[in-house]
Amino acid sequence: MKREKLIKEIKKKTRYDILVIGGGATGLGVAVDAATRGLSVLLVEQYDFAKSTSSRSTKLVHGGVRYLAQGDIQLVIHALHERGRMKRNVPHLVKDMRFIIGGYRWWEKPFYSIGLTLYDILAGRLGLGRSLPLNRNRVIKEIPALKQKRLRGGVVYHDGQFDDARMAVTLAQTASDYGAVCINYMKVENLLKEDDGKITGAILRDSLTGVTCSIEAQAVINATGVFVDEIMKMAAPETDRKVRPSQGVHLVVDSRFLGGSSALMIPKTKDGRVLFGVPWHGKVVLGTTDTPLNEASPEPKALDQEIDFILEQAGEYLETKPTRKDVLSLFAGLRPLAASVKSEAKKTKEISRSHKIYKSPCGKLITITGGKWTTYREMAEEVVNLAVKNAKLTCSPCITKRLKQHGYMENADRSSWDYVYGSDIRYIRELNGNDPSNAELLHKDYTFTKGHVVWAVREEMAITVEDVLARRVRLLFLDARAACDIASKVASIMAVEMGKDQAWIDEQTACFTTLAENYML
Repeated sequence: MKREKLIKEIKKKTRYDILVIGGGATGLGVAVDAATRGLSVLLVEQYDFAKSTSSRSTKLVHGGVRYLAQGDIQLVIHALHERGRMKRNVPHLVKDMRFIIGGYRWWEKPFYSIGLTLYDILAGRLGLGRSLPLNRNRVIKEIPALKQKRLRGGVVYHDGQFDDARMAVTLAQTASDYGAVCINYMKVENLLKEDDGKITGAILRDSLTGVTCSIEAQAVINATGVFVDEIMKMAAPETDRKVRPSQGVHLVVDSRFLGGSSALMIPKTKDGRVLFGVPWHGKVVLGTTDTPLNEASPEPKALDQEIDFILEQAGEYLETKPTRKDVLSLFAGLRPLAASVKSEAKKTKEISRSHKIYKSPCGKLITITGGKWTTYREMAEEVVNLAVKNAKLTCSPCITKRLKQHGYMENADRSSWDYVYGSDIRYIRELNGNDPSNAELLHKDYTFTKGHVVWAVREEMAITVEDVLARRVRLLFLDARAACDIASKVASIMAVEMGKDQAWIDEQTACFTTLAENYML
């Protein structure tokens, strides 16, 4: 995907079947669904793909054990089935993860064994593995760093684990493979309307050049997550807000805090949520929180009380209690909970994670919000079905249930970072083979190379240092200080590829360093 080429394309072709606003999980899923049906699709994202919520998850593809406890059986069934489809369609990015629940009271092992057996049954043929009770020694073997005093045993269950931002890049590539045009740093300035209020497209502004253009579309889909209200108000200023942002914070620590390859699930924290410790790219992600916010931001900041809460709760279950100095990176994301802001009495943790779809009075603007990464494909299918019906479009049926995504590779070697590229890794190796300097490591403690940066610019539409270090190679999320250490080097590599000067290198390095401060303690 080369951005300059795509910009030229939309200047020539100014009319599409579907315009998708938003390049997160849902928007990219819509682009894939619509493009594979043979529809002409343009997707625009005002920042980078998965800049906001979709790169800041707990890295899980899951049915939602907590939703099962809340009695939201339908949500769990749909999510479990979609979990299985994601693993089948993107096996190089989605893998089976063993989750351990430690039992410290006599009733916990039988209680969770029964509940998780139901979880398995609901998954049906798309299940990942059986839930089983474990004795004390087996639990310790799975998670050596788990607090052993009064430990009676535990339960193992299976869920999926993945890399969210890399999944977003894969979806953008898949949509592109089927003819969709997906462009980052392209903002919707306003919606195009006829005199009767019927929406016919949008005015777009290229954030990099400031140039604007008008695009017509048979259907416009608003998939902007926590920002959907802004687009809805463009269509009808009197529209009530439909989203309540809820902040979730995650801390990244060294793998020694779990000591094994299995994940930890703490079934009930003091605020009634669950807490996870999930192995991810050689580190451990601890989270999350659920803090209601009034305003949405592309770069939300973790609150001190959220950080202390995670450290405190994790410390109650781990032999070595993590402290602030152990945090390698922290990140905050906003969930776009599909609930009216008027329903203040309802706690955010009690609001269903099901998605909602809103249709504008004229029917041309369709807004989808809520949901979660696991159900992105099902959400996309539903919203494209509605768009096709409303706009009377002619297309093929949905095929995404069994669609192999870009880079599809079974049995990927997960011993190094390169597995996230799937079958595309051969091209990066060719880059390194043709120019040995591309194989040089960017940081002594990590396997990221110059070749990874070159590939990100040439083929993954990375525009800024942040795009590379936050969402293409993920170092900002793994080790914020290490990311800062190589920011200037990454900027220099990008400058050569993009024809930029020293002033651009200095500006990019400074911008990234400022941004990274929010990811450090």
